[in-house]
Amino acid sequence: MVAKKILMLVGDFVEDYEVMVPFQALQMVGHTVHAVCPDKKAGEKVRTAVHDFEGDQTYTEKPGHNFTLNATFAEVNVNTYDALVIPGGRAPEYIRLNQQVLEITRHFAQTNKPIAAICHGLQLLAAADVLQGKNCTAYPACSPDVRAAGGNYVQIPVDEAIVDGNLVTAPAWPAHSRWLAEFLKVLGTKIEHPEIAKVSG
Repeated sequence: MVAKKILMLVGDFVEDYEVMVPFQALQMVGHTVHAVCPDKKAGEKVRTAVHDFEGDQTYTEKPGHNFTLNATFAEVNVNTYDALVIPGGRAPEYIRLNQQVLEITRHFAQTNKPIAAICHGLQLLAAADVLQGKNCTAYPACSPDVRAAGGNYVQIPVDEAIVDGNLVTAPAWPAHSRWLAEFLKVLGTKIEHPEIAKVSG
């Protein structure tokens, strides 16, 4: 496997699972992941929020963990990265106001590098105007953003994912296993499962 260098765009109140799980899982299989936040440096923290589905008309929100950034936003050189990950939560709605965040996002789309976005992360892709003609999904409340940006919003079960070329999207964190598995395929990551030797008794 060729290890890839992956950039993750986060901000305060990023969804807890949607930052923690891919950050750790992608490193577990050998990739390098740099999590950055506008106006923050490596070693600083962002606060996370836990979004849950408890039978209300929309998700509930509770305080999550503090997540430590491991790279500095101002030092990002997009040309050194192979792929982009955009978690959801509340962060995408305001980091999309940062012009450099939009430029970074456009770089990955325009160079056809793999992009994985989940839940409200599609708000950032819509703001960067990189969804034109793309089949994708998101948290349902973000579907107007996707459609307004020219994307083809597809409603799928909350634990499923959609792949369209370099873009891998999912509705929310229950899809992590499918979303990350599909992203690894797009990255070209192959995980081998050697047969367990049988011991005869």
